Amino acid sequence: MAFVQFSKVSLSFGDKKILDNVSVNLKTGTKAALTGANGAGKSTLIKIMAGLQEPDGGERVAQKDARIVYLPQSGLTHSGSTLLQEADRAFDYGYKIQEEIDSIGDALKENPPNSAELLERHAALLARLEESGWYRRDALAESVLLGLGFSRADFAKMTDEFSGGWQMRIALAKALMQGPDILLLDEPTNYLDIEARDWLESFLQNFKGGFLLVSHDRYFLDVTINEVYELFNGQLKCYPGNYSHYEKVREAELKTLMAEYQKQQEEIAHLQSFIDRFGYKASKAVQAQSRQKMLDKIVPIEIPESLKKIHFKFPPAPHSGQLVFRAKCVTKSYDGATKVLDNLDLQIENGERLVVVGHNGAGKSTLLRIIAGVDKDFSGELIPGSGVQIGYFSQDNAETIKGSQSVLQSIEDICPLELVPKARDMLGAFLFRGDDVFKSLDVLSGGEKSRVALLRLLLKPINFLILDEPTNHLDMQSKDALLEALKDFGGTVVFVSHDRGFIQDLATRVLELKPGSARNFLGGYEYYLERVASESGGTVAGQNSGGAKSSQAQNAAGGNSRQAPNASQASASANPSQGQKSAAAISWEEQKKAANEKKRLERLIESLGAQIEEKEKAIKALEEKMSDPAVYSNGAKATEVQKQIAAASAELDALNAQWEEAAEKLG
Repeated sequence: MAFVQFSKVSLSFGDKKILDNVSVNLKTGTKAALTGANGAGKSTLIKIMAGLQEPDGGERVAQKDARIVYLPQSGLTHSGSTLLQEADRAFDYGYKIQEEIDSIGDALKENPPNSAELLERHAALLARLEESGWYRRDALAESVLLGLGFSRADFAKMTDEFSGGWQMRIALAKALMQGPDILLLDEPTNYLDIEARDWLESFLQNFKGGFLLVSHDRYFLDVTINEVYELFNGQLKCYPGNYSHYEKVREAELKTLMAEYQKQQEEIAHLQSFIDRFGYKASKAVQAQSRQKMLDKIVPIEIPESLKKIHFKFPPAPHSGQLVFRAKCVTKSYDGATKVLDNLDLQIENGERLVVVGHNGAGKSTLLRIIAGVDKDFSGELIPGSGVQIGYFSQDNAETIKGSQSVLQSIEDICPLELVPKARDMLGAFLFRGDDVFKSLDVLSGGEKSRVALLRLLLKPINFLILDEPTNHLDMQSKDALLEALKDFGGTVVFVSHDRGFIQDLATRVLELKPGSARNFLGGYEYYLERVASESGGTVAGQNSGGAKSSQAQNAAGGNSRQAPNASQASASANPSQGQKSAAAISWEEQKKAANEKKRLERLIESLGAQIEEKEKAIKALEEKMSDPAVYSNGAKATEVQKQIAAASAELDALNAQWEEAAEKLG
C-alpha cells in the first residue's frame, strides 16, 4: 500500500500561523476533501504535500517510489504539440521505466555477476509498468480526453488553439492518466461542465490510488469522498463521512462554540466598559489596570468563516405581467452553415427559475446573450412582457469593474437606501471580508471583479435575471447565500450553471439544448435526469410501482412522449384472443390460487413497509448518534457507528428491493 505521511508540519507568514503542527496520512484508498475558509491555507498545504513548497518545520515520510501528482487551480498552459502528443507526455513515467527495463536487458546479455539482482529488479519494473496502465495508454488517453469533453476532432489540434479553461482540462487529463499513488486536486471542477463533472465523479469513485481534493461543489464532494479534513486556525481535523455529514456534525460543534463565543463577547464587553468608564479616574486606576490585564489574557474564540451562515435579500422586484418573455423562431449561426439555434420557440412566465442545459457548444450562453439583448445577430422575434426589466450577468461583466473607488464605496453608491447598513454583510456573502472591502476596484483579480459585478447587478431593481455561471468564483457558503436569495427573489430567473447541487435546488423547469434542437421539461432537474436516463434505457419515465408518480411525470413532460402500455396491455395486443378471454373461463382453482397469492403479496408488502419504516428510524438514530461529541471525537466509536450505518443502509436497500418486487407482482 502506497502512502505519504506528513507529521507536525508548520508554516507561518509573518506573525500569522498558517499551519500549526498539522499531521495527515494519505494512502491507497484515501478519498478525502480538504475544506476551510478562503485564506485558511488549503492551497498552501496541498503545495507542501506535493513537494512544491517547503514548510518551516515538520517531517514528510513517503513509501519508496510512491508517486504524487498535483493539479493547481489555474495557470497551466500547453503549446507546441497536438492534443494527443501532449496527452502522451502523461506517460513519461512509463517511458522511463521502459528505458530502465531495456537497459537491464542489455546488461543481462553480458551475464554479469549480479544477474539475480538485475532479474529481480527487471521483474519488479515490469510489474510496475503493467499496474500503471502504460501498455493501455492509447485507450486510456482516448477515454479520459473524451470523458472530459474533448472530441476526436480535437485530438489532432495544436494545444495552442485551446482557451484557458480547456488548457486546464488538458492538465487535468494528464494528471488522471498518470495513474499516481496519490492525487492532489485543487478545484478540479472549476472549468468542467456537468457532463465532464459526472465523468470525473465516476473516475474518482473507481480510482485505485488515494486522493485529496479541494472543491466548492457540495454534490461532487458527496459522491466522491468519505472523509473531510478541515483546516481552521492552522489546525487540521478529520471528520469521517461525506461533506453533507461533515456539515451536520460541524454545525452541532458550532452551536457549542457559538455559545462560548457569545459568553466571551459579553465578558469582553463588560471589561471594556469598565476600562472605558474608569480608566482615567485615579480612584479606580488599579481596578481598571486589573481588568485590562484580564482582557489582555483572553484568547479570542474564532468562528470558522466557512460555517458562518450569511443571509441577504435582493431589493423587491418591480411588478411585471404573467408573460415575461417570448422567443419565436430564433435561429443563430456563427459560420452561416451550422445552426446553433434553429427555429427555437420559448415562453417564460413570471416566477419561473429556468435552467438551460446542454453540452459545450450547444448554444446555452448564446441563448442567454440573445434573451438579454446583447447578441442581436440572429433571425427570429423576441417579445418581452409588460413591465419587464432585464438584468444580465456573465463572466465578461468583470471587464466593467474598474476605477479607484473602494469595493465598499462602489456597492454603497448603488445600494437602495434601506440596504446600505447591510452592505458589509452582503459583501461578506461574496467573499469580501475584513479589509478586503477597502480594496480599490483596479487592484481586484478577475474573480473578485466578477463577484462585484454580480452583486452590483443583484442590487438593482430588476424582475428578470439572466445569469450565466453565477456561482463561479464563489465558495460553498456564498453559493448557499446566493441560492437562498434567488429562491426568495420576487421575479423570474433564467440561468446556466455547472454546479449540479445549485441547479437541483433552484430550477423549476429545464430547457435542454442540443445543436439545432431544444426540448422543454416542465419539472425540476431531478425529473429531467430521470427522464433522460429512462429514455436512454428505452422506457418512459415514471413506469414503476408508483402509478401516481408515473402520471405526474407524464403530464409534466414537455416533449412528445406517450405512456408505455403495461404488461397486460402488451400481452393482450400480442394475443387478441387471450385478451378477449373472460374471467369466467378461468377455472375456480386458478381463481382461488390467484386470490391467495394476492393476499400473500399484500401481507408481505405491509410487513416490508413496517420493516422499512423501522430501519429508516434506526438509521436516523445512528446518524444523530454521530453528532454526539463523545462519538465523533472518538475515532474507534465513530468508525463503529459508520459501520452500523452502512450495514443498516444495505439492509434498507434490500428491503426496498423486496418491496418493489412484491408491489410489481401485485400490480
